[in-house]
Amino acid sequence: MESPHSVNSPRRTLSLSKQRRATVSFLDPDDKNSGFGLSGEHGPKPSEVYGFVGSITTVAASVIFLVWAYVPESWLQSVGITYYPSRYWALALPTYLLVTIALGVGFYIGLNFIATPPPTSKYSVFDEFTRDPLSPDCSVDPDEKPIEPISDIGIDRINDIMFNSAT
Repeated sequence: MESPHSVNSPRRTLSLSKQRRATVSFLDPDDKNSGFGLSGEHGPKPSEVYGFVGSITTVAASVIFLVWAYVPESWLQSVGITYYPSRYWALALPTYLLVTIALGVGFYIGLNFIATPPPTSKYSVFDEFTRDPLSPDCSVDPDEKPIEPISDIGIDRINDIMFNSAT
């Protein structure tokens, strides 16, 4: 008899039954009643597969590129590789790639500068999430004054604190 606590594996496994005695068993890989598994789903996640295939492809492409770029033509022809792109592209492709990335970063920074309001605009201080402070209630005893709700501090008060009280 197989224990319900045994592992679903085609390999020989050692499992402890409820009677605390060691048993050795060969398990049926088609047994769905095992206490171990992924609720009917088997195999790796697609993201793991894509990551593995992507890493292998990157390493293979890098090796092929380096062989093409650095091995002399006579060696490639002796191996039987006679059709390959011009060596010009071994320098041109990385250069084009780096220039494209630099231009993309510059374009992104430029778009951010265009989207940012000028310093004189009221939108650099206020936006749709701005909360005005509530007016203080003077009728409340100073000892029992409640905690003020969260609000933005006005620019006039900030300027007053920073520049007038510093003397």
